[in-house]
Amino acid sequence: MQVRRACPGALLMSRDATLSVENSPRPWALCLAVLATGVGAGLAGMALGMLLHAVQHLAYGYGALGHETFLQGASAAPPWRRVAALMAAGLVAGLGWWALYRYGRQLVSVRAAAGADAPDMPVRSTLAHVLLQIVTVGLGSPLGREVAPREAGALWAGRVARRLALPQAQRRILVACGAGAGLAAVYNVPLAGALFVLEVLLGTFDRGAALMALATSAIAAAVAWIGLGNQIQYALPPLALDWPIASAALIGGPLFGLAGQAFARATSAARRAAPRDARLPALVLLNFAGIACLAVVLPALLGNGKGPVQLSLDAGLPLAGALLLLVLRLLITVSTLRAGAEGGLLTPGLAVGALLALVLAQAVNLAAGGAWSLSPSAFALIGATAFLAVSMDMPLTALVLMLEFTGAPHTMLAPLGVAVAGAVMAARWDTRRRARVALRRNVA
Repeated sequence: MQVRRACPGALLMSRDATLSVENSPRPWALCLAVLATGVGAGLAGMALGMLLHAVQHLAYGYGALGHETFLQGASAAPPWRRVAALMAAGLVAGLGWWALYRYGRQLVSVRAAAGADAPDMPVRSTLAHVLLQIVTVGLGSPLGREVAPREAGALWAGRVARRLALPQAQRRILVACGAGAGLAAVYNVPLAGALFVLEVLLGTFDRGAALMALATSAIAAAVAWIGLGNQIQYALPPLALDWPIASAALIGGPLFGLAGQAFARATSAARRAAPRDARLPALVLLNFAGIACLAVVLPALLGNGKGPVQLSLDAGLPLAGALLLLVLRLLITVSTLRAGAEGGLLTPGLAVGALLALVLAQAVNLAAGGAWSLSPSAFALIGATAFLAVSMDMPLTALVLMLEFTGAPHTMLAPLGVAVAGAVMAARWDTRRRARVALRRNVA
């Protein structure tokens, strides 16, 4: 797990956020900026979500007006169409990112734009980066789409802040709020979007920053309802809290924490090793060609992992099928990053955590022979939440995100919280253990 270290800008922000937000000398400008950021991020998230769906329908040939999910539409598509879509994804990703790195301005991450120096995000390069992510995910890339609306929202917020001549402290907060609002818009998760701003980007729960984050995320989510609807992302079967689930959450939390930390290390190493030179197009195309061969017989590998998450929550996979899908999704996620493609890891992480939990639940039930009945659906929800909390280093956001994603009953809050706490403690213990081992090696 990558441990975040508070940068001087974040520490300064936590000390002066109340002064700079609540006691602003131009409160009307700040209110206008918050409103404009929420509306703009909502429209951007809505547009990107609709573009993603349009690409999926066009690539895999299922009806845009029907009720099919992407997994259903991709599974019904003939094998040649799956291969063609993934080869197109390889061409777009390889040539697109190579050209962006070769001819575009250097990209500025959302975290950097909301940091101490607050550099401007380049408009054309950022928009190209956003569109490449959405198009390739729509064509079948195994990476996530959540980075794109965050970047679009942050880019818009930065332009608004400069237009209204806000001071730098307010501008940094507004950029972070724009990123959270983009996340809230595309997934319909206003509270999780605000928590993402405070926990991940700003590292402060200051009252003024919290009000800005909540306002922008709520406005953006409401605006996005116009095109995306007011819907939850995943459907849950009826769940009940019982002793097997409570016990499994207590025992399984640390396991998911260690697994999430290993996933974060593997994906970070793959990103660091990815080429940005002339090798990139060939490696990306070769990677997507390999995924295409696998998708001919296993279409659940297509896309960012939303289908496998829903299958896990429905307990709709046998043990062998879940294990195979888990291993292959891990491999193609890491290989796609290593080849040089870009994208998020939110939904891919959810998929890995949910599939791992499903495999464990079914293995335990099989070994118990009827003497112990563990709900695979409930444990998949717990596993996905705990895994995401560590792999993305955002325990509070992950907990609220899964509640908003699924509409889970409040009775599940206790086992989810226990699992997340256990996962985070296990990950921190492992981090300290690795640091001690590295120190001993250096001394030796």
